[in-house]
Amino acid sequence: MKKIAIFASGTGSNFQALIDAVKAGSLNVEVKLLVCDKPGAAVIEKAERASVPTFVFHPKQYASKIEFETIIMNKLQELEVDYVILAGYMRLIGATLLSAFQNRIINIHPSLLPAFPGKDAIGQAFRARVKEVGVTIHYVDAGMDTGPIIAQRAIQLSDNDSMEDVENKIHAIEHIFYPETLESLFNK
Repeated sequence: MKKIAIFASGTGSNFQALIDAVKAGSLNVEVKLLVCDKPGAAVIEKAERASVPTFVFHPKQYASKIEFETIIMNKLQELEVDYVILAGYMRLIGATLLSAFQNRIINIHPSLLPAFPGKDAIGQAFRARVKEVGVTIHYVDAGMDTGPIIAQRAIQLSDNDSMEDVENKIHAIEHIFYPETLESLFNK
């Protein structure tokens, strides 16, 4: 069984979907830690309810990314974490974690990469009036949403879809697709 740490910055809907999949037996992993860079984020409460230990930090309290990533890396190694799973973690991963977990950091992104990388991908796609959006799961590298793609799932849009409709469609897919893809990847 793979041991994972989940990194998140916000409400934690993808975190919760992963926890629910573990509880349902459809994702066979052990969640060892939640790492959150936003004290007070809703995901922290979700982790506490799920009895997942947390490491919450404020990046500005550290002199550099190397400093806080070294602390995180040490915690992950101490817990014998196999994979880092990003679930709405709104911070680029630096060289410290990339080298320690090479090809073992996975992200979910709400677009069909390489289209609409970075922040506000759903808004970018909506404003571009594309007919197809989707979700990409990919390995993390030093770029922004540029790592090798593991899997993608497309969603067709209608001319009547509002921004809220697009967001809801993407989140509904994410919450099913991420646990399924991780389970498949870890059990090859």
